[in-house]
Amino acid sequence: MNRGLVGLTLLAAACRGASSDAPPALAQASPPPASAALDGSRRTAIVTAAERVAPAVVSVHVVRRARQAATDLWGMFFTPPDVERTVQGLGSGFVISPDGLVITNQHVVEGAEQIVVTFRDGTEHPARLLGEDPLTDIAVLRIDARDVPVAPLGTSRDLVIGEWVVAVGNPFGYLLGNTEPTVTAGVVSGVGRNLIPSGTQSGIYVDMIQTDAAINPGNSGGPLATASGEVVGVNSSILSQSGGSEGIGFAIPIERALRVARELTEFGAVRRAWVGLDVVGADGMREWTRRGGLVVTAVTAGSPAERVGIRDGDVLVRSRGRPIRTFLDWEAVKLDAGPGDTIPVVVARDGRERSVRLVVEDLPTARAEKVDVLGGVRLITLTPAIRQERGIRSERGALIYDVPEETQRQTGMRAGDVIRQINRAPIERAEDVERVLRAARGRSAIRVYLERGARLVFSDFYVR
Repeated sequence: MNRGLVGLTLLAAACRGASSDAPPALAQASPPPASAALDGSRRTAIVTAAERVAPAVVSVHVVRRARQAATDLWGMFFTPPDVERTVQGLGSGFVISPDGLVITNQHVVEGAEQIVVTFRDGTEHPARLLGEDPLTDIAVLRIDARDVPVAPLGTSRDLVIGEWVVAVGNPFGYLLGNTEPTVTAGVVSGVGRNLIPSGTQSGIYVDMIQTDAAINPGNSGGPLATASGEVVGVNSSILSQSGGSEGIGFAIPIERALRVARELTEFGAVRRAWVGLDVVGADGMREWTRRGGLVVTAVTAGSPAERVGIRDGDVLVRSRGRPIRTFLDWEAVKLDAGPGDTIPVVVARDGRERSVRLVVEDLPTARAEKVDVLGGVRLITLTPAIRQERGIRSERGALIYDVPEETQRQTGMRAGDVIRQINRAPIERAEDVERVLRAARGRSAIRVYLERGARLVFSDFYVR
């Protein structure tokens, strides 16, 4: 039984009982006129902030297809393995430009076949997905509307721990019977929070804003605003054992969200920062306590890091005035930089510190020449820079940069795999794959040997 609904039912019954037994003087009292001005003591900063932000907040309704797994023995025998069903999802978003650009979370619209956004007055607009970025968990939608309310945008850089904030969104969907967004209030509990990656987490949640304002799953993608009514973050995640809000919510800084939105709108994808160095990972926490920074484990030849003199064994100490203690601190620095940006870094070697300025480049895989095979599979020849970017062990081979979903099902190959050998033919370059597949067309099944993560796997299929 849903205790929350029972509680609401009992409360409503208690109210009705109180009304019927009320003294005559109370029963005859009339409510104040609707036009009466709100008492000044009630018009707090929170009220004003909600009034400024709420008009630009939308509900994001999503329809997607999901594979249906059997839940009992009967279903295991009689449910086809590839059966799909239509499911609906709900999140929040907010408008950032009067021509209909909407920011939301990527996990809200992932796999969407249909998206509809709804304003507080009930107006609905079909939305088109302009782009999505799983790494930052940001997506951008476009609606065919003009002169729509726009959220006032602020900055997260000067947030003070303890200051009031409001989270606005739609955590209950249609259960509440109207489209007015829900407003919750709290304080900034922390800034610069890094969430340790989990096994199911596709995004990187670093340098986040922590708040105790109630954030529930339907709030995802909605704005977090200051008491002055300026949006400083995008509500994205919670730490919870129950699945609901427990007072530990996180928001993506608005500066990151806007940068990603610009990249998605202009390029359709987000260009990543590459500097050409590796650092110790999560197991390097103890190393930090001894060295006071993050140890560099490898530097790629010809990379921006090598050009400024960084070497293996150097220690990254600070960047942009903030200490670098763990690999997540370094991920936060890179995540908010793009090609052409300059990252100031303080590097220590033999007890002496020096400052360098890393000029960020686009990812080597983004710049590399692509070779198309099998009607849509895009391959890249491995280079030292690409190996460093992707953490690939193989010194030679062809990286699968992209593979259509249908081809993935037919061949078992995935994006990120490295083709090392086909039958008995070793693969040195992407062009070798094209040549070998052409020769094998129409013959017996071929066997492709792949590096996947830290494992060597193989896949057998026919080339028609």
